[in-house]
Amino acid sequence: MSGVLHLVLLGWKPTTSESDRAEVVDGVRGLPDRIPGIRALHEGPSVSPEGLEQGHDYAFAMMFESTAARDAYLPHPAHLEVASRIQAAADRVTVFDLDAGDESVVLGSAE
Repeated sequence: MSGVLHLVLLGWKPTTSESDRAEVVDGVRGLPDRIPGIRALHEGPSVSPEGLEQGHDYAFAMMFESTAARDAYLPHPAHLEVASRIQAAADRVTVFDLDAGDESVVLGSAE
């Protein structure tokens, strides 16, 4: 496996203030500048019309260049700082990593 797509879905605690939510979002947005090996970051609230979020209010997806980069991210102090903020602000957290290696299907790519 080479690349890893790291998906995180959050459900805010009802008592979490807008400023605490903003701190989490700012922390997530700053991770690519602080941790090597993150190729891309996408984040935000759901825009799905299906309504299947099951209590998740916010999500982010990070593409890591390799499994080793993802593994180095997990204990990195910048990640631990953001994870601590998330733990304080969210009552629902789902994390799912996908193999996004060289054999992944990319639709619409020119070959």
